[in-house]
Amino acid sequence: MARRARIKLTSTDTEKLQDVCDEIKNIAKRIGVKLVGPIPLPTKKLVVPTRRTPCGDGSNTWDRFEMRVHKRLIEIDARDRVMRSIMRIRVPNEVYIEMEIR
Repeated sequence: MARRARIKLTSTDTEKLQDVCDEIKNIAKRIGVKLVGPIPLPTKKLVVPTRRTPCGDGSNTWDRFEMRVHKRLIEIDARDRVMRSIMRIRVPNEVYIEMEIR
């Protein structure tokens, strides 16, 4: 029975997210295991509308601040050598990783 690892990457910075995905792809290619992904998941847009004038005087104008959260999903064969290599990847502070072994 082949074990599979499902890796879910989340970040607000797409460049750093793509760098981590590329490192995982290079590990899989170098070791020669099957890799599915990175599959882009829907991007969450967090919008915060705020009033421009804090006192409430003046015109009724609003600022809208937006933060986008990008996600990627990768499935890879969970062999010991592959998992050790993935654990050694330097992950930036902006990228969050969830790993599940099935």
